[in-house]
Amino acid sequence: MAKVAYVTDVARYSRRQATASDYTPFLVSDTTGVLVTGGAGFVGATLVRRLVASGYRVRVLDNLSTGDAAHLSGVDADLVTGDIRGGRALDDAVAGCDAIVHLAAAGSVVGSVADPAANFDANAAGTFRVLDAARRHAVPRVVLASTGGALIGDATPPVDERSLPKPLSPYGASKLAAEGYAHAFAMTYGVRTVAVRFGNVYGPWCARKRGVLNVFFGALRAGEPIVIYGDGSASRDYVHVCDIAAALQLALESPAIPGGTVLHAASGVETTITALADLCRLAAGRPRHPVEYRPARPGEVGRNFASYDLARRLLGYSPTVRIEDGIPLLWQWFESEVFRG
Repeated sequence: MAKVAYVTDVARYSRRQATASDYTPFLVSDTTGVLVTGGAGFVGATLVRRLVASGYRVRVLDNLSTGDAAHLSGVDADLVTGDIRGGRALDDAVAGCDAIVHLAAAGSVVGSVADPAANFDANAAGTFRVLDAARRHAVPRVVLASTGGALIGDATPPVDERSLPKPLSPYGASKLAAEGYAHAFAMTYGVRTVAVRFGNVYGPWCARKRGVLNVFFGALRAGEPIVIYGDGSASRDYVHVCDIAAALQLALESPAIPGGTVLHAASGVETTITALADLCRLAAGRPRHPVEYRPARPGEVGRNFASYDLARRLLGYSPTVRIEDGIPLLWQWFESEVFRG
C-alpha cells in the first residue's frame, strides 16, 4: 500500500475573527509570500501545510462557511477570517502577497442547481474580485482551482484542455466564467493566471465537504444502504488531495507557464460509481453492505475522466496515490478524526 504523509508541523498559528459584514482589519506584513483563499477548507488544509513545509510564508483568507479554523491548527500560517466578496477583507489579505492560490468556491453541483444565483456570486463574481484585487495590488501570479467534468459536461472521455466546454450545471458554468476572466486578466493586464482543473478530489479534511465519499462513508457508519443515483455506470476521475496540492504548487512555481494557461490535474483513471461503492465497502470491511439505486439527478455528468498529459509536460505533474490505496487511507482517517465520537 502506498504511504501518504500528512504534514502536521507544530508552530505558530494566529487568526483574527471577523465576518464578511463585520470585518476587523488584519495587520498584514509585506514579507508574506502566498495568499490562499479558502485555505481552511478541504484542499486548502493540505496545500497550506505543503507550502509552509516548503518554506513559504502563507496567509489564508476564508469565511469558514465550509472551512474550519481547526484544519490549520498548529500550522505556521496567518488566517484572516473574511470573504472574497467582502472588499476590504480581500484587499487587506492580498496586500503584500507575491502570489495567490484561489481555492474559495461553492463546489456543489447539487447546490448550484438548487441556488444558481448564490453559486454564481461565489464562483464567477468571487473569482472576478480576486483577479481584480491581484491586478490592483500588482500580484504577478494567480493559480485558480477549476473543474474538469462539470465544466466540459458530457463528452467522450478522456477529456483534456482541447475538449469543448459544455457545462450541464450552474456550477460548471460558473467555473467556465471564472476561467474566462482569468484568461482575460492575463491577456489585458498581464496577470499570469493558471487554471488547474481538478478531478474529483478526495482525502483528509474533507468531512465538511458535500461529496459522494462522505455520503458513502456516513451510510456505512450508520448501517444504512449506500444510495447511488442512476444505474451506477456514471464515472469520475478520483484524484487524491495530495496530488492536487502538488499540482497547485507546481503551477505556482513554474516560471515558463504563460498567463491564461489551463491544465487538468487528474488521475487519468475512470472509476464508476458502483466500483467506488465497492471500494468503500471493502475499506470498511463490509463488502456485502446494501446498495440502493435511485433515479439520476439533473445537472450531473455521465462518464468522465481526464488526461493530464499537458500538466505532465508543462509542470512535471504525475499522480502518486492510486484510488485502491487512497480509499482505505481515507476510511482510516474518518475513523480516527470523524467517527471517533
